[in-house]
Amino acid sequence: MALLSQTEIQSAVDKLEGWTYSDNAIHKTITFDSYMDGIGFVNQLAEHAEAINHHPDLTVGWCQVRVTFTSHDQGGVTDQCIAMAKAVQSIL
Repeated sequence: MALLSQTEIQSAVDKLEGWTYSDNAIHKTITFDSYMDGIGFVNQLAEHAEAINHHPDLTVGWCQVRVTFTSHDQGGVTDQCIAMAKAVQSIL
């Protein structure tokens, strides 16, 4: 799993609605109708992340969840981060 170039990352992020790239990571803040809807999303994402061993950093707030992907081992964004961002889209 190699790091992607900034050009590769930006190209991928441009194809993913609501995602941004900064600080060697990709991010998305998702708004939910209720706090428990956000928690349900977090639980689904956590199960998928555990299954493929690539875990997001999550910030849970009232009706919002911020999702951040980076490879802590590699020190930046990899193909697996982009794949997980796509998985977020499919969970939603």
